[in-house]
Amino acid sequence: MKWKKMTALILVAVFVISLAGCGKDDGANTLTVFNYGEYLDPDMIRLFTKETGIKIKYEEAATPEEMYTKFKSGAIGYDLLCTSDYMLKRLISENELREIDYSLFQYKDNIGKKYWDFSKAFDPENKYTLPYFWGTVGILYDTTKVEGTIDSWDVLFNGEYSGQIVMQNSVRDAFMITEKYLGYSLNTTDRDEIQKAYETLLKQKPDVQAYLVDEARDEVVAGNATMAVVYSGEAYLGHKYNSDLEYVVPKEGSNVWLDSWCITKNCKNTEAACKFLDFLCRDDVALKNFEFIFYSTPNETVRENLPEEDRNDKFMFPDDSVTENCEVCTLTDPETNELLNKLWKDLKAN
Repeated sequence: MKWKKMTALILVAVFVISLAGCGKDDGANTLTVFNYGEYLDPDMIRLFTKETGIKIKYEEAATPEEMYTKFKSGAIGYDLLCTSDYMLKRLISENELREIDYSLFQYKDNIGKKYWDFSKAFDPENKYTLPYFWGTVGILYDTTKVEGTIDSWDVLFNGEYSGQIVMQNSVRDAFMITEKYLGYSLNTTDRDEIQKAYETLLKQKPDVQAYLVDEARDEVVAGNATMAVVYSGEAYLGHKYNSDLEYVVPKEGSNVWLDSWCITKNCKNTEAACKFLDFLCRDDVALKNFEFIFYSTPNETVRENLPEEDRNDKFMFPDDSVTENCEVCTLTDPETNELLNKLWKDLKAN
């Protein structure tokens, strides 16, 4: 969910990295890669080209929806995509992806079993996707302003901290946490359950200080808000800035998000594509990308070699018990998405 961190200033960037410079590309020796913004260390692209001679055309998108629209337009022949769980499910269902030939990989086993299991929510046989980064959604809160510890989404809805709450400015995230709070699946398509979630959000709205994305963490760090719904990577950074801040994935459960790589069905050079994906699994490369992004890596070899403080960081690498009530978002039903978007507009308009 790196796209959740992106500011409005980051739109789309396209660049080509190769040892040969900006001459005419040899299609057989070039990969066109589509990823979220600031989600791969540019030095690693240069290193891949240096080691293999394969040139990379690299393009960035701000959201899964923007990526999907550009990909489906067919204007550019993308070979590799990195996108989010529910969008991967959509692409698989539309027969847009190739199976990944993992027999060509040397470093696949660096990815922990846990993350392959997460992937089965949208790629049941682990045929089409390669885990890249992952995390959770929870509450970042200031312990100096809260009595005791927080363990439930109820703290956002019971009115006790009216005017001190920052919610995510996102239809999926707002409805997701409310559905989990009410005991529903975050992938529910039940219209009555969705309506109940809407009514709960509408009742909560007077207690919400603001609906934000990137700034949600910053408002708690600065002391302007007591708590905010954030992604675990944001919570990790928030705690680094202010040690009084804590992060919790509530007991009702939440969202485990997973961004993964895939090979498109129109990829011209699948062997080169597999070589690139295997390169990303290599421990030294995965470490550089982790240090560049600082979201949770599924690469167990990288984690094992981190300093103990980072290796055991509860924000970055939560215990399995924290995620046992969590779900991966796989909702792609058009009618449900249309309803959620309508209700979200109604909420914001009220």
